Parts: sequence; C-alpha cells; structure tokens
Amino acid sequence: MRILALSLLALVLLLQYRLWVSDSGMREVWRLRREVAAQEDVNQQLKDRNRTLVAEVQDLKKGKSAIEERARTDLGMVGSNETFFQVAPGSVTPRKTNSVLAAQPQQQDTGTGVYNASSDKPEAARPLAGVKASAP
Repeated sequence: MRILALSLLALVLLLQYRLWVSDSGMREVWRLRREVAAQEDVNQQLKDRNRTLVAEVQDLKKGKSAIEERARTDLGMVGSNETFFQVAPGSVTPRKTNSVLAAQPQQQDTGTGVYNASSDKPEAARPLAGVKASAP
C-alpha cells in the first residue's frame, strides 16, 4: 500500500510539474491570455477608427457643409458670395468711424475671416495658405 501511495504522489507531482513549468503548461496559457487582451485592445481602437471614418464618409456623401469645409481647408477655396480677408499682424492705427458703424456691436478680430455678402455677418474661417484676397 505504501508503494502505491508513493507512486501516486510521484505521478501527481510529475503532472503538476508539467502543468506549471513545461512550455505547454500554465505559462503558455497566461502568455496567450495577455496576447488576446492586447489584440482585443487593438481591435477596439480599429473599430472606433472605422466608426469615425464611416461617419465622415456619410457626412461627405450627404452633407454639403463637410464638402465646403474640405474645400476651404484643403483646397483654399472661397464661396462665390464671400470675400476672403487676411489681416497681417502688426500695429493697427485707430480710424474715425461714422456713427452707424460705431453703433454696431464690435466683434473680436481673429486676423482672418470670410465675409458672407448675403448675411452681412462675418463667419469664422481657418487661414487659407497662399491666398491673399479674392473678390466674388
């Protein structure tokens, strides 16, 4: 009986050794779990990126504002009823204004802007590289 118990103990120890120490044991399982977790993170980032790209494509297909924004920023285009003003940095000397202009609320000067002739309100615009001024 004692020999049987010792042989079973030796068998259990051998199996435990293979389970914890061998190349196909628990170390391999833990390594594979870490790889799976890392790949799931990468997959989630790619899914988020794909959702963003799909939304942008849909906006470009259906929305006119996205196309206009791309034309302004990437191609330097200005609308047909707009005039592009680019103000060079430097000192500005105050001028006399008539009472009509003085009565209007003042807007903060950002240095560049697009004036929409149909609405008489300046619109925010990004600086267009290489464009000095254009008229409709």
